[in-house]
Amino acid sequence: MIFDILVIITLRQSLTKSTIEPSMKPMAKRVALIRGDGTGPELVGAMIRVLKASGANVEMVPCDAGMEWWEKHGGDSFIPPETWDVLENSTACFKGPTTTIPKPGTPKSVAVSIRQRFDLFANVRPIKTFPNKSGPLGDVDFVCVREATEGLYTGIEFRLNDIAIAIRKISRRASERVARYAFNLIREKNWKKLIVITKANILKETCGLFREVVGQVAKDFPEIIIEDYFIDNLAQQLVKNPQRFNQNVILSTNLFMDIISEEASGLIGSIGCVYSANIGDNYAMFEPAHGSAPKYKNMNMVNPTATILAGAWMLDYIGEKEASRAIFEATNDIIAEGKLVTYDLGGNARLSEMTEAIAKRTEEKI
Repeated sequence: MIFDILVIITLRQSLTKSTIEPSMKPMAKRVALIRGDGTGPELVGAMIRVLKASGANVEMVPCDAGMEWWEKHGGDSFIPPETWDVLENSTACFKGPTTTIPKPGTPKSVAVSIRQRFDLFANVRPIKTFPNKSGPLGDVDFVCVREATEGLYTGIEFRLNDIAIAIRKISRRASERVARYAFNLIREKNWKKLIVITKANILKETCGLFREVVGQVAKDFPEIIIEDYFIDNLAQQLVKNPQRFNQNVILSTNLFMDIISEEASGLIGSIGCVYSANIGDNYAMFEPAHGSAPKYKNMNMVNPTATILAGAWMLDYIGEKEASRAIFEATNDIIAEGKLVTYDLGGNARLSEMTEAIAKRTEEKI
């Protein structure tokens, strides 16, 4: 099986590259590969097929993590020690969708564990309409940026008899880093506006500190406009007039942006289309934004778009920019044509059929 051995994807030899001697090839970047739970393994398999078609020079090292591994082995973590060793000796991580048990006393999610271990402070989810696939409320193009290491997801919870208490930790340091990332992203895209989501009228200390820090960082980006929204109003505006946020970056704390970015996925078809990155100073993890959908496991029917494009983004991060470009363009082409797409995109193709179409189109673009 592809996941039971070290997976190495090397540069595809074309006529223009045939004169390159093997010894002259650059060293492949090492990426930890977590297959995930439920539909994760088949989606990750689809991503690997497309990466191979791109000719990317990357070494993918499969490792275990997730609920299905934990159910067999137990312990206080969904991630075994040997996987942490692979993660710590890799340039980046690709994580397939994993299942987290909603029950007290069980381990924290794989994603949260990795974000906190590697200080991956910015979870980034682009929300952009695909060509020829307008969503139910029209075309949109914005980016959701989420502080990903603290907030209510810090996991500081306890019970006092019949009272359960969770600590919402908001720090100046974490807020400053994610705010600066959001402002720099706006500059990189040559956009003009940052949308900041809080509930500062109620959560006056935690949201108050977050908004205060954003304002301080804004002094270094005087050309960028800031608009403030309360979380409940922003949720309404996304379904009332989402185009008002086009070419904006939307920034918020952990739980708020987790919910808002999922709501926003409905604007472009489904959560199966939303890919994401978790960015730190020296490491990154890439993943589809959706869950593991265990009821569809091994049914060859779920949408591979988010997983494939998360893989393409990972290639860009490690320097395989031409391969990344080819995959993004190929995926856009196949979705725009609408002939070999899954049911949630209005087609009747199987997961494997859509994957193969994207892979073949990728090969044509290299």
